[in-house]
Amino acid sequence: MNNALRLSGINKTYNKGLPNEVDVLRSADLTLAAGEVVALVAPSGAGKSTLLHIAGLLDTADGGKVEIAGLDVTAASDRKRTSTRRREIGFIYQFHHLLPEFTALENVVLPQLANGTARNVAETRARDLLAQVSVGERANHRPAALSGGEQQRVAFCRALANEPGLLLADEPTGNLDPDTSDLVFGTLMDIVRSTKMAALIATHNMDLAARADRIVRMEAGGLIS
Repeated sequence: MNNALRLSGINKTYNKGLPNEVDVLRSADLTLAAGEVVALVAPSGAGKSTLLHIAGLLDTADGGKVEIAGLDVTAASDRKRTSTRRREIGFIYQFHHLLPEFTALENVVLPQLANGTARNVAETRARDLLAQVSVGERANHRPAALSGGEQQRVAFCRALANEPGLLLADEPTGNLDPDTSDLVFGTLMDIVRSTKMAALIATHNMDLAARADRIVRMEAGGLIS
């Protein structure tokens, strides 16, 4: 069985060649098996977001190899990276980034339409996902009319809309109060477990991290299990 994600020898330097050059990632290695949930823990500014962006094909490394679902996409064209990202990867951020002019339902439908799914099929899946995270009755509300926890649960649904094999989450509950954070994270874990997708979740919250299959820490630009 192919791994959902494999990063091998990843290097990333900012301000390369300048006096304030910073090596953010140094020969970082990470493998996620299908169905595995890994918590990524590190202080702010240590490079968690950079690692997630490289894993999600939103940024390129200065060295090393990136494999998604067993395919080497390190040197893939922009078109191939975009299609792989759309098909194989779901993203969740600390802030929901929902499109404010669209309803919750439409926010979950849109990525499916972009992936070529028929509208009726996309709407059915969107309604099912929203119901699964207990915001089905809010489907026709725009983000401004939703609570923070509801907005983030809609963002989860959007990330899962195209049934990705890999979920990347960057502080997905960092903008929520503790009680809502625990509820929303529990919902996320239930969905991940039930769909057998792999998930890499960056978090400062060690109580939440402990609910993952394993914890990976970033130290000196590398990754330590």
